[in-house]
Amino acid sequence: MPYRPPLVAHEYFVADPPELPVRVRGEGGLSALTAAELVAADGAEVLLKAVTSAEETLIVQVGAAGEGVIRVRLSEDATARPRSERAIALVRPGTYAGARVVAEPGAPIVVDAGSLRAEITLSPWHLRFTDAGGATLVEQDRGHTDISGRLRTLPFGRSASGGAPVAYHESFAAAPDEAFSGFGESFTRLDKRGQRPLMWNFDAFGAESQRAYKNIPLYVSSRGYGVLVDSGAPLEFDVCQSTHSVVQILVPDDVMDYYVMAGPAPSEVLDRYDRLTGRPSLPPKWAFGTWISSGFCVDSRERVLARARTIRERGIPCDVLHLDTYWQSDGHWSDMRWDPVNFPDPEGMLAELAEMGFKVCLWMNPYISHLSPAFREAADAGYLLRDPQGEAYVADCWHGSFPACGIVDFTHPGAVEWFKGLLRPLLRQGVAAFKTDFAEGVPADAVAANGMSGTDLHNVYTLLFNDAVVDVTREVNGHELVWARSSYLGGQRHSAQWGGDTYTSYAAMGSTIRGGLAHGLSGVPFWSHDAGGFTGRPADDLYVRWTQFGALSPLLRLHGTTTREPWEFPEVEEQAVAALKLRYRLMPYLYSAAVEAARTGAPMMRALCVDHPDDPVAWQADLQYLLGHDLLVAPMTGPEGVRQVYLPRGRWVDYWTGEVLDGARYVRVAKPLGQIPLFARYGALIPVQEQRDTVDVPAEIALVAFGSGGGSAEIHDADGVTVAVATRDGDVLRVAVTGPKRVTGVELVPVPGAPARAVIS
Repeated sequence: MPYRPPLVAHEYFVADPPELPVRVRGEGGLSALTAAELVAADGAEVLLKAVTSAEETLIVQVGAAGEGVIRVRLSEDATARPRSERAIALVRPGTYAGARVVAEPGAPIVVDAGSLRAEITLSPWHLRFTDAGGATLVEQDRGHTDISGRLRTLPFGRSASGGAPVAYHESFAAAPDEAFSGFGESFTRLDKRGQRPLMWNFDAFGAESQRAYKNIPLYVSSRGYGVLVDSGAPLEFDVCQSTHSVVQILVPDDVMDYYVMAGPAPSEVLDRYDRLTGRPSLPPKWAFGTWISSGFCVDSRERVLARARTIRERGIPCDVLHLDTYWQSDGHWSDMRWDPVNFPDPEGMLAELAEMGFKVCLWMNPYISHLSPAFREAADAGYLLRDPQGEAYVADCWHGSFPACGIVDFTHPGAVEWFKGLLRPLLRQGVAAFKTDFAEGVPADAVAANGMSGTDLHNVYTLLFNDAVVDVTREVNGHELVWARSSYLGGQRHSAQWGGDTYTSYAAMGSTIRGGLAHGLSGVPFWSHDAGGFTGRPADDLYVRWTQFGALSPLLRLHGTTTREPWEFPEVEEQAVAALKLRYRLMPYLYSAAVEAARTGAPMMRALCVDHPDDPVAWQADLQYLLGHDLLVAPMTGPEGVRQVYLPRGRWVDYWTGEVLDGARYVRVAKPLGQIPLFARYGALIPVQEQRDTVDVPAEIALVAFGSGGGSAEIHDADGVTVAVATRDGDVLRVAVTGPKRVTGVELVPVPGAPARAVIS
């Protein structure tokens, strides 16, 4: 069923997805592959000519695109490509030297990609994917028909309306107990079974629905595989909603082009995904410190400097000051020019902030108000998207709150350079990074300079936007950090993304956790959210609980429509700042987890199924997560201060009390306002450092041992890699350290059976 917005005012969106045509009563048009014949085969791929139930002739290509990766294409023309490739290539298929094709008469054709194989039955047509041992991972659905023989699920084939093709589709059989996750930053339950994710970037108006700022057509299955669809179109996944036993994929594009990736663990699927779309970009180390925002209120040089001094005077650890919309003049929010009245000397201010140890991030977006002088400049040069009449498209990107805007056309090379030219002087003044807001607003009927329709450009537009900002930031500052709201397939190369405009409620915090976990399972390891919630002022207890969640997230920013400065919450300032100090104490652990995430693609903030894929509960427990390998975080998602926490198999140590708890069960946890439910894996060796006001590269660290020997830690930093390994020798914990850092001590958490003392060698 096409998406239709509810009849409530706040759901209005200038860029709603187009609806697919509906066939008239009695019209045919749904076709399924029925048989195929082999046309050609090489060592890695087969080319097949197929016939459909509508007597069409289509081309099927099945081949290895890497070890454990098989690509399947269905089209009318073997050279067909997704329409989004006119702007950007989303996937770069690889090769596998060990790939082979086995085609013997009377037997299924086998495409062998090592840990994954495709078995093709030509007549009747069927496609099955197995592991190297022949066990089925997933296979095409054989078709659900009713008593009259009519199809009730979308087959592997395509659909037409009015005599013209409108979409390709595929359907996979789903086991009754199979769980599915990914699909980008969807704020619904982590297991998407029973849902219908639509790949269309929305201004989501909060973080409590399936509408997402960041859609990624990738999912992982609890059965040990993943599926990636290469298309920028508004494709839709029906995840066992219409039919409980079938995942249906509808792609309104010129080709069905998808990849099946072997696991068995989600981390292995994500590693293969990165090989196809690029490794995540590691943020600079300072980005892992606290970001404190001006909030959505008028700012000035005096206010910014006073904020900075107050942060330092009160001992609040912080590395980045974010200046939101009002660093520019009111009504000129896309001119990329400082408000000359409130910020008369930006260079001087930035220099003074740098002396205090602060980086500065500026808010911006790709929309140019039609009242801005920059609008006429860009429109006259052809740098804005056009409407169907060929004029600059003036769209209500702000939902009536502010003047309508033109939208920078990043398919135009001149527009890209013009836009970079607006940002380059700011970076040279000393600005460290940009918050790239919005970019979900390309209307479906817009026309780009390269001829793409708004529908085809809509999802990939954010990649072009963030690529441009990253390019100029790298040119001037040498890093690739942006703080992005929207993203799409391959967007992990933009190294920081945040969860958009959340409400200030416990429910919104809960759905934000779910969005972050799903996004992590979609290949994006460096994610954040507006700690405290965005819209309105949070209650004191919610402010603390959300700050604790933020402090134990991959990245941390305090931001909202009202202030999130800790001293503006005087009754609970101490508890909130304590959470920030805990983050800075754990910085050696956090940054090491970040380095690993950039190398492997496995998220820092990990759904339990990443490390425990064989545990069915791990695919469902979506209000908690592992932060790195050894810490389990369960943010308090209600005001009562009590919640149920699922501990995976093994033993876990309460971070605050040292109590040892057996896993593979739920436990009831009660914590006072100053403590977040936090557990360490029994035996873990956690690197920590002395308290700092800013993130640095310490020469000395300490270790915290949670239980007996056997633990180890690999500490990554700018000075190299330090490895610590703990072994038990009677009542002594012996810790061997190699690498550049000096370990000053080992804190032994007083758990039952722990060694009495530690010795460092």
